[in-house]
Amino acid sequence: MVKINVFLFIFSVSIPEERPTPCVPSPCGANAVCREHNNAGSCTCLPDYFGNPYEGCRPECVINSDCPSNKACVRNKCVDPCPGTCGQNADCQVVNHLPTCTCRPGFTGDPFQFCRVIPVYQEPVEVKDVCNPSPCGPNSQCREINGQAVCSCLPTFIGSPPNCRPECTVSSECPQDKACVNRKCVDPCIGTCGQNAVCRVVNHSPICSCTEGYTGNPFSRCYPIPRKFY
Repeated sequence: MVKINVFLFIFSVSIPEERPTPCVPSPCGANAVCREHNNAGSCTCLPDYFGNPYEGCRPECVINSDCPSNKACVRNKCVDPCPGTCGQNADCQVVNHLPTCTCRPGFTGDPFQFCRVIPVYQEPVEVKDVCNPSPCGPNSQCREINGQAVCSCLPTFIGSPPNCRPECTVSSECPQDKACVNRKCVDPCIGTCGQNAVCRVVNHSPICSCTEGYTGNPFSRCYPIPRKFY
């Protein structure tokens, strides 16, 4: 009888009492964090994210069409795409999310690199500039060779004058796994996701997610999911 009572006593004190944890598993949606206070959980969106934290928070933008027409979506933020785009003596204007560069009046050249002053020729010697005005069309350059105008597309443009065009102006002109960045079809995943996160491209847009066994903000850093000990 004494042995049985000792066994029951040991068994009764060996089982720890399980404490309910309102944030494990998390009741929050994607890109939201759960905070515990007074044994209750509350969900809030991560910084720079918007929406219902219990259903899922989203960044300010994923594609250009999420922004006003005079802004472009860069790293999930709507920003002015003009700064740093045009060359010297050129002006920038945003048209349908895309920066367009033009040489200022009195200048000519590649507006994406450098515009030079249009030379003024004095009388009585008349010098004919076969490239002014340019016969080559937009996005092209003109060179005088043996008194003849020779046209070619500007660097990074494809086609042939007068039909030179960039590789792309919108992402829909690129393959599904590429996005249009600075008029080129590139992998949008490069440099987009944070530490311990993986990136996949869905309909031209980069989608970041924490690797298995990690949690956190996939755009900055994911942390190992804490293990529960009982």
